[in-house]
Amino acid sequence: MIAGGFCRNSLGDWYAEAAAEHGVALSKDEGRARVYGMPQSEWKAQHQKYGTPEQLAAFAASQKKAHS
Repeated sequence: MIAGGFCRNSLGDWYAEAAAEHGVALSKDEGRARVYGMPQSEWKAQHQKYGTPEQLAAFAASQKKAHS
């Protein structure tokens, strides 16, 4: 879910919000599909795996830094 330090879902949501600011109708699902390159549900079925304990710990640590 994390790409370059950003959540892909958030990037897709921001994409849709920016489109709306420019008068372009784009749902959050459509914005996420632009980021994922396919519908999010399809991407998850093909690529998303559970994180290792090390990955989960690194993610938790990065969240603490980002929200402190």
